[in-house]
Amino acid sequence: MTATTSFRTRVALAATFGALAATPVLAENIVFTSWGGTTQQAQQKHWAKPFAAANGINVAMDGPTDYGKFKAMVESGNVTWDVVDVEGDFAYKAAKDGLLEPLDLSKLKGIDPRFSSPNAVGSFYYSFVLGYNKSAFKGAAPSSWADLFDLKRFPGKRTLYKWSAPGVLEIALLADGVPANKLYPLDLDRAFKKLDTIKSQIVWWSGGAQSQQLLASGETPIGMFWNGRVNALQQSKAPVGMSWKQNLTAADMLVIPKGSKNKEAAMKFLAYATSPEAQAKFATETGYAPINLQAKSKMAPEAVKALPDQYGASQINLDMRYWADHRDEIAKRWYAWQTK
Repeated sequence: MTATTSFRTRVALAATFGALAATPVLAENIVFTSWGGTTQQAQQKHWAKPFAAANGINVAMDGPTDYGKFKAMVESGNVTWDVVDVEGDFAYKAAKDGLLEPLDLSKLKGIDPRFSSPNAVGSFYYSFVLGYNKSAFKGAAPSSWADLFDLKRFPGKRTLYKWSAPGVLEIALLADGVPANKLYPLDLDRAFKKLDTIKSQIVWWSGGAQSQQLLASGETPIGMFWNGRVNALQQSKAPVGMSWKQNLTAADMLVIPKGSKNKEAAMKFLAYATSPEAQAKFATETGYAPINLQAKSKMAPEAVKALPDQYGASQINLDMRYWADHRDEIAKRWYAWQTK
């Protein structure tokens, strides 16, 4: 995925990193790259700042994550990022392609084994959910992926994730009646045919901050979102709702690019960011589930109720290894379809 920085993303990042200028200059520096907006603000607040205070290592923020830039800097040997928040399928593929440093797993304690590999450790655990603006739907609220594709009952623009990545194709197939246990291998012909039915009404979002703006403003009153982004809007009292029906789950992963000049400090940061305390505070603020098995015991019961893992009965796990094996071929078709 080659992510382009939108105007709104740049605004969000400026807000995110504005406080960094006030951070004292410490002996060491590492650069942490993530996806911007409220999620990266929480990562900075609960991971980067307390880590810097405890270890004397500044954590400069950059973003959004851009896989084309990631690959180019590793291949050129000019690596300026030290820790990067990536999607799970990219982590698998990048490890296979030799783009990642091996991790010292002995320094990572209590990690859910589903989110640990020799080259990557979980960042947080999320769901794609159906989100909607309550002010746009005075009658029955949309509640399913089929509703997202129903232009008669729920007219208007809808917003979907722009990049070729796990999520949108699965949603199209589920809306077309494919059973959850029959999603893979993806029937691409069927998925694109379903997407054709709403193509004229799609507004693409390329980053989390942009998705929040589109939903909260009502510009696109219905769409697919990371659950934490809708949760943040609800916390700010925006008139938005979400449905957990057939929520699609996956985890972001933290990786160290091959050739990082600050690998030892980056490894210390990974150990801190994935610790029970840091994971619990991040999860409480964002609504994303922690990847440390001890974290939830440090959270208030009300905060735990908002996590994606509380909706397991209606949950579908995205197959990141399928995507790692097929990302490139799907991407060619995805971007060609978008431009038609």
